[in-house]
Amino acid sequence: MTHAVAPRDPAEAVGQPRKAAAAAWIGSALEYYDFFVYGSAAALIFPKVFFDASDPATATLLSLATFGVAYAARPVGALFLGHFGDRLGRKKIMVFTLVLMGLSTFLIGCLPTRAQVGGLAPVLLVLCRVLQGVSAAGEQASAGSMSLEHAPPDRRGFFTSFTLSGTQGGQLIATLVFIPVAQLPENQLLSWGWRVPFWLSLAVAVAGYVIRRTLRETPVFARQAAAEGVLGLPLLVLLREHWADVLRVIAGALIASVSTIFTVWALAYATSDSVGMSRTSMLWVGALANLVALVAIPLWATLSDRIGRRPVYLIGAVGSVPAMGGYLWAISTGSYPLTLVLGIVAFGIVYSAANGVWPSFYGEMFSTRVRLSGLAIGTQSGFAVAGFAVTFAAGIAGPNGDDWGAVALFTAALCVPPVVAALTARETHTVATERLGERPGRGASRPETVRAS
Repeated sequence: MTHAVAPRDPAEAVGQPRKAAAAAWIGSALEYYDFFVYGSAAALIFPKVFFDASDPATATLLSLATFGVAYAARPVGALFLGHFGDRLGRKKIMVFTLVLMGLSTFLIGCLPTRAQVGGLAPVLLVLCRVLQGVSAAGEQASAGSMSLEHAPPDRRGFFTSFTLSGTQGGQLIATLVFIPVAQLPENQLLSWGWRVPFWLSLAVAVAGYVIRRTLRETPVFARQAAAEGVLGLPLLVLLREHWADVLRVIAGALIASVSTIFTVWALAYATSDSVGMSRTSMLWVGALANLVALVAIPLWATLSDRIGRRPVYLIGAVGSVPAMGGYLWAISTGSYPLTLVLGIVAFGIVYSAANGVWPSFYGEMFSTRVRLSGLAIGTQSGFAVAGFAVTFAAGIAGPNGDDWGAVALFTAALCVPPVVAALTARETHTVATERLGERPGRGASRPETVRAS
């Protein structure tokens, strides 16, 4: 089924690379502030607030499982948001996802606790977490598509990387907000203190809406829609013409397991009784690592514009194996200086190579007609596994939650599929934007589109 569309404003033929990158950075930072606030709370607060505190190990495991629930919701959200993003445009999805994230996060801060309403409390928490997952499903795909399609062809890696540096910025802001909250007396922290970071999401929704409403649709999408129309069912074309690339993106997206294990499981492990580091000191590890990542991500992306996406991505995917192993070992020693240094190296520098390149690397695998669908469905399916990697890690770590070696091996195993995906992918950093997604030896077929009237 096909649909014609009216010709677009000629002004849309002019790219806005800097504005698109800024909108991607700021919007992603605001949205992922919400998302990672939940991660910190799931590791430090929710086991005592929403679950049975008399069994700390089980409460922590259940709390970390709710963190993974949003990742399970992501593939479902990706199907809908990817479909409408390739039909209606990138801008509308970018605005919708940010408002949904702000609202669902604010509602978490308003939820009653287990002591107040019993088993209903964790049910409501999971419901809000699902809404967060649906929102995140379209956020990075729409922001990545928007910045890639606005960017000059020879700088797509650099401009598209702002989507991911924005998520790191959001994680940094979330961590910095939680540092003073974590220093509150226990009774204040568990009664009202933990709610404050969630309430701040109202400002997130308003600011993000204002920022993203001023950005035009991408030139390549506008030209295609005006000249050829849009696909009625982008998913069918995606699965027929790009199924191998969808599988590559799913496999590649497992690299996000490094982030979730670093952000959530390692934080819970370091602050557990078996290690005994303070909440504040470990939050500073995450904050400083994210600060370094803000610099490293655009540098790695710029390098990918010169030497290609694959080699830079592989540095991050392969290097994360020893880097994360070293970081978890450092935590086990109880040495804070060692943990700080290796945490910055693992997450701030090494992981940033893959993290900064994947928006352009994955996005360039698909044609404009199905780019948002391909990015959303591929990444969110892989991220679903990455989200529950935290829960699996908690189980693998044993009854005392201190078998860091097993978790390090588990993390290493999750880095193997991304390496395979990169090795089998095409190098695309020199391909013209309009020709991305074409197969060697033939142009992209267009049987499902019609010319606009």
